[in-house]
Amino acid sequence: MFNKYLVTALVAMVTLFSSLVLATPVDTYVFKDKVTEIRFNALNKELRCPKCQNQNLADSNSPIAADLRREVYDMLQQGKADMEIVDFMVSRYGEFVLYRPRVSSLTYLLWYGPAGLLFIGVIVVVIVLRRKPVKNAQKPLNHAQKEKLAQILKNK
Repeated sequence: MFNKYLVTALVAMVTLFSSLVLATPVDTYVFKDKVTEIRFNALNKELRCPKCQNQNLADSNSPIAADLRREVYDMLQQGKADMEIVDFMVSRYGEFVLYRPRVSSLTYLLWYGPAGLLFIGVIVVVIVLRRKPVKNAQKPLNHAQKEKLAQILKNK
């Protein structure tokens, strides 16, 4: 009888705690057309959450991300273009809010740095390989070496 009550209590606790974990707020927005909804989703995936740093607005559960999603929704309802919305977010939060920063004098190193490092690496490898001669051909054994090898093999 004790086991029956214990199992019932355990099931009740698991059910209670699992429902708390899954109970996260969900944004529900009503769009006037399907194109606006697609634009909303694309912008939320393109803009980074300022607090989470490595999540976009669509994936983040932080309060600031919820506010920014609401801001994007309001701007879309006002009829603003995607570039206007992105420019507003950049002016407010800086280039960090973009997953793909724009190419500018401040981001040249970010965009072209990896290619430059790869190019330098290839040059270093070529220089190192040219300096070190490759020894493919083996010299034949001279008479003394052949005799010493024959003695070693006989002793085994």
